[in-house]
Amino acid sequence: MSHQKSIPGTGGDHYIPYDQRTGSESVVYFTRDLSAEGLRRIFSRVSAPLTGKIAVKLHTGEPHGPNIIPRPWVEALIKNDLPDAAIVETNTYYEGERYTTAQHRETLKVNGWTFCPVDIMDEDGVAALPVKDGKWFTEMHMGKNILNYDSLFVLTHFKGHAMGGFGGSNKNIGIGCSVGRIGKKEIHTIPGSDDMWSIHTEEFMERMTESAKAVVDHFAPHITYVNVLRNMSVSCDCEGTAAEPVVTPNIGILASLDILAIDQASVDLVYALKEEDHHALVERMETRHGLRQLTYMKELGMGNDKYRLVDIDHDDAPITAQDAVKDVVPFKAP
Repeated sequence: MSHQKSIPGTGGDHYIPYDQRTGSESVVYFTRDLSAEGLRRIFSRVSAPLTGKIAVKLHTGEPHGPNIIPRPWVEALIKNDLPDAAIVETNTYYEGERYTTAQHRETLKVNGWTFCPVDIMDEDGVAALPVKDGKWFTEMHMGKNILNYDSLFVLTHFKGHAMGGFGGSNKNIGIGCSVGRIGKKEIHTIPGSDDMWSIHTEEFMERMTESAKAVVDHFAPHITYVNVLRNMSVSCDCEGTAAEPVVTPNIGILASLDILAIDQASVDLVYALKEEDHHALVERMETRHGLRQLTYMKELGMGNDKYRLVDIDHDDAPITAQDAVKDVVPFKAP
């Protein structure tokens, strides 16, 4: 199988404006309320599909990670709205403070994720989930414990990413559910290469997206998504305290039943910011060809890149991305 660095015409480094998209529309909810109450309120709009034993896929962060979703917000939501749910994670591909289960559990304690069960899904082994219609995979290796859940709530801190361009719901489950040294290796590394990060740009986005599709197909229709657009460094939360300083303004929270629609809307809100406010994050997305995540999700039939944005702060009025960010305050470092 060949390994390419870019595929002309697939949109990896090219933003597709809304009026150039085709197909049906999904619903994406929006609130400016970046708080525990705001998270709970928007979650209520998409909580209905979650039944049975519920997993919450969340990036719990490296030790003292500065940009992760605030723990008190998640604690309030789980205790009040998902009292029997467990946070789920997997160990990392790279060596660090989440490389082994023992190290990972210490990091969870440091970051305060002690108020509910946290299931490190690859602690007990591996499960292969089928990848339907993929060109890179027929199956993806996930943490075995993913099979123990009936529903998945994908709670994502939207931000940049060193390889993916951006990390949204697609990255949260595509990378975050795959097994540390097996599934993540299949996504990141050319077989036989000494460079563990040897797969880049379009091919990397496609492999990550096929992994996410395996998770979506496994749980559908009992899966739902929330993206928190706050503290959006160009760096992923996996970089912890070494993340690049935040320069992009905080925007709000999005929720949807459609993984493509929510990631597309998150990207659209960033692009709708003033150039001086979105320059760093847009540059990160485009130089890594991160927008290929969106076009490939559409090719795989994972959702719609057109959507109706619903402003839950104003009686569910329809709103454009431009109107949603018009009162955003430029980011100022504390």
